[in-house]
Amino acid sequence: MKFSMVVAVAGLLATSAAFVQAKGDPAKGQRIVQQVCVACHGADGNSVAPANPSLAAQHPEYVAKQLAEFKKGVRKNPTMFGMAATLSDDDMNNVAAYFAGQKAKVLEGTNPDLQELGKKIYKSGNPATGLPACAACHGPKGSGMPAQFPRLAGQHAEYTITQLNAFRKGERANDPAATMRAIAGKMSDKEIEAVANYVVGLR
Repeated sequence: MKFSMVVAVAGLLATSAAFVQAKGDPAKGQRIVQQVCVACHGADGNSVAPANPSLAAQHPEYVAKQLAEFKKGVRKNPTMFGMAATLSDDDMNNVAAYFAGQKAKVLEGTNPDLQELGKKIYKSGNPATGLPACAACHGPKGSGMPAQFPRLAGQHAEYTITQLNAFRKGERANDPAATMRAIAGKMSDKEIEAVANYVVGLR
């Protein structure tokens, strides 16, 4: 079995049990977003700051899982720890449901010169280094798989670069079965930058 398939199957099995089943109330979630999340992630989940992720149209299970893991300290971030610490499980599901229902804005990559390499890595990986295609888990259009793999389409390149570097260094370790740590560990700086710039424009 090819490495990309092993990664995909392992991720599917691990995440099917690990993700929170987010079934929230978007109206209640909107009230929390307006009080807690708006400054960094925008009122509709479309962040205007490249350092902060856009959450509009993100799978609710993924958002709920990340919030729960920020609160538990499984995913390390002092700012998000403080924000998530005040939220109950219901609050997290409500916020996740609200963001899931918002429309993601269409963005473009910040470095057009890297688009072709980014497209190649995203769709085909790098067989020479055993790097699997990103599309195997996140889909050809970056839409991800609900309850398993997050949506990447339209995500700020700067944020994606930061997260891939964090996985590569082991600073972020809340990926089931260490899937993303293994993948990012096979990526060069240029490949990370290229993929990050490519996924911004996926739609």
